[in-house]
Amino acid sequence: MNNLKELDLSRCSKITDAGIKHVLAIQNLEKLHVSETGLTSNGVVLLSSLQNLNLLDLGGISITDEALCSLQVLTNLEYLDLWGSKISNRGVPVLEMFPKLSFLNIAWTEVTELPYLPSITCLNMSNCTICSIFYGKGSTSAPLLKLFGLGATFVDADKVFSIIDTSHVMYLDVSSSSICNLHFLVKMDMIEHLDVSFCGITDDSVEYIAKAGKGLKFLNASNSKLTSQGICVLAGNVINLETLYLSNTSVDDVALSYIALMPSLRIVDLSRTKIKGFAYEKSQDNLEKTFPLSLLQNLSHLESLNLEDTLVEDEALLPLVFLKQLRCLYLKSDLLSDVSLHILSSFSSLEYLGFRNAVLSNSGLLLFVPPKALHTLDLRGCWLLIEDVFSSFCKRHPQIELRHELVGTVPIDENVSAGSTSLHKTYLTSEVRSEEYDGCFVDERIKYSMEDLLGLQLSSSSTPALHGLNMLPKELKRSKMSNHISFLRGTCWIWHKVSRT
Repeated sequence: MNNLKELDLSRCSKITDAGIKHVLAIQNLEKLHVSETGLTSNGVVLLSSLQNLNLLDLGGISITDEALCSLQVLTNLEYLDLWGSKISNRGVPVLEMFPKLSFLNIAWTEVTELPYLPSITCLNMSNCTICSIFYGKGSTSAPLLKLFGLGATFVDADKVFSIIDTSHVMYLDVSSSSICNLHFLVKMDMIEHLDVSFCGITDDSVEYIAKAGKGLKFLNASNSKLTSQGICVLAGNVINLETLYLSNTSVDDVALSYIALMPSLRIVDLSRTKIKGFAYEKSQDNLEKTFPLSLLQNLSHLESLNLEDTLVEDEALLPLVFLKQLRCLYLKSDLLSDVSLHILSSFSSLEYLGFRNAVLSNSGLLLFVPPKALHTLDLRGCWLLIEDVFSSFCKRHPQIELRHELVGTVPIDENVSAGSTSLHKTYLTSEVRSEEYDGCFVDERIKYSMEDLLGLQLSSSSTPALHGLNMLPKELKRSKMSNHISFLRGTCWIWHKVSRT
């Protein structure tokens, strides 16, 4: 054990001050993780004898200012994690004794001011009240590259950022913080990752993102006050942007024409927005219906698109067929039906498909021809489907992981955007496992009469999905079904033709 270089005891709650004494014998230890253990300040003080440490993770331990002071002999420290500790402004000056320190996490502490630390490149002050960062001599030359201020309260954001040399900052996360304006972005020429979600920013702040946006690759403005007018300001200024999150904002279909001018986009999240997927334009004396989602065809690199909880209907999805690189598509709406699912058959590169809360019939699912690359199909909330249909579908397509309240699946990594192609076992169960859905499933059948429900299930089991549209009860047809029957027939021919190419 004398040659051991790294030891990870994180979240081992039974590790105590008495037990840590055994670790002190490993004098060559360079990396030690003891976050969320049973250590106290007394045990932390003992670690000062491990003078070869360059990484020390003490997150979640109630370290006092006095205990931190005892560690000043660890002059080789490059990485120090103190989140959730009891350190305060009184104890942080000792951090100046670590000349090689490049990573510092003091999130969830009472620290409000931080002295000048010339070697820091990554700083986490999330959920802190921030008055000043890097005050004191030489403070204008700190080479800070990454700053995390999630949930932080900035007493004066302009003042805080004026002290830092922001020209080096590449990664900034101030989500859920008190920041309402982004004046400080003007000097952030190197910014690549910006998260201002759950902040009070408005369209007036977007001009500062645009000015610093030449190298911007990631922008999260979800749950903000942005509208399509703000997205207009970004158009043409964020040419290298690859990821754009606008979930739960007031952007509408007008924004699609501006998003289409961001040629490098790979991931776009428009969930819970005002996107409809159609608009009416005047053509002489008539109103002509257009489909703004067709503008996204210009995004040749688009791999992931989220349209959950929008007002997109069946016909609006047809232009997306030409997004040949699309691997992940998220849909969640009771405005979608069998037709949409069959249109999606022609998405040749699709690996993950979310088709939640749709009015999907049993025959609609059985007649669905999945894209060859598809490995996950999420049908949660599709309340018309029955267990026997899932069983038949799984037998035909064993390579596809099926998700529904009536289907149990082996837990997998939810990060579908990573594009994992591994196969997942799917099986049926009579019990709904709470971990497989979000707990907000509503049985939509209560809206309809028994005759309507029987008609849906019986007709869908013997009638092809596309022709079965005429047999839907009037509540399901809504106005859109009767208005678009001719469109749907045309759609059948189009998606069938595209799927052959």
